[in-house]
Amino acid sequence: MSHTSNYLTCSGREIHFVDWQPTGDARGTVIAWHGLARTGRDMDELAEHLVWLGYRVICPDTIGRGLSQWAANPKDEYCLAFYTRIARELIDQLAIERCHWVGTSMGGAIGTVAASGYFEPTLKTRIQSLVLNDNAPQLAQPAIERIKQYAGNPPQFATMIELEAFFRAAYKPFGFLTNAQWRRLTETSTRRMPDGRVTPHYDPAMVGQFVHYPEDYLIWHHYDAIQAPVLLLRGEDSDLVLRETAEEMKRRGPGARGQLQVVEVPNCGHAPALNVPAQLRLVSAFIERAEGGVARLP
Repeated sequence: MSHTSNYLTCSGREIHFVDWQPTGDARGTVIAWHGLARTGRDMDELAEHLVWLGYRVICPDTIGRGLSQWAANPKDEYCLAFYTRIARELIDQLAIERCHWVGTSMGGAIGTVAASGYFEPTLKTRIQSLVLNDNAPQLAQPAIERIKQYAGNPPQFATMIELEAFFRAAYKPFGFLTNAQWRRLTETSTRRMPDGRVTPHYDPAMVGQFVHYPEDYLIWHHYDAIQAPVLLLRGEDSDLVLRETAEEMKRRGPGARGQLQVVEVPNCGHAPALNVPAQLRLVSAFIERAEGGVARLP
């Protein structure tokens, strides 16, 4: 297996992604999309697991995050419609005809909108399956306020050790990470300021999405339109995806058609890090079933 760092221009912006390739021909392709203030490198363990099973895995950095270009027009570009357009152009340029989608938090919302075909109709039939990692068509407002508070005001520190301590506290709900994984999370999502201090590697203006598009994450109409099988991984202690929302998902859209599987992930809040064997097996088993054409889930 091998992976490469790549850049493509999508909707006029340079987008960075890591392309994980198996040895030999790929059995299929997986798009693994990170959360709101994170980067595609969060998906390293999942990509390693899936590429070992023979899948190609594409892990983008959303515009304004990681190594991707920041928005020139934040109000117009930091929203689900624009993110979905970028996703479609990325998939087009990579000549991906069919793919599975794994999305953490915001990445799950982008996947939901993409799979609905509402903004980008060609994606509706190209997404074979959708994994929502602690994301749902309706999110708890207190949790959104919490996320806005820490994401909209990224702190600056004199040292990497201090920044890592911040990340360990802010992302404690991710669940278990090894010391090496915490260090990689820190080093792959850090930028230095002109004065030499370090801060999280994203554009703080991206939280303007919640101001300019206050209902951007209220996406039941997108969820209801999804035809692909869906796996919801809900962190057992998640304050963002409430249990009553998961129950409503079972009654609507893919849930009403017997195409929704809901699993609560123990010892996690928002959102499971997808870095331990039990979580990786949940995702890969779901993708394997979808790849085999089995849409009806237990």
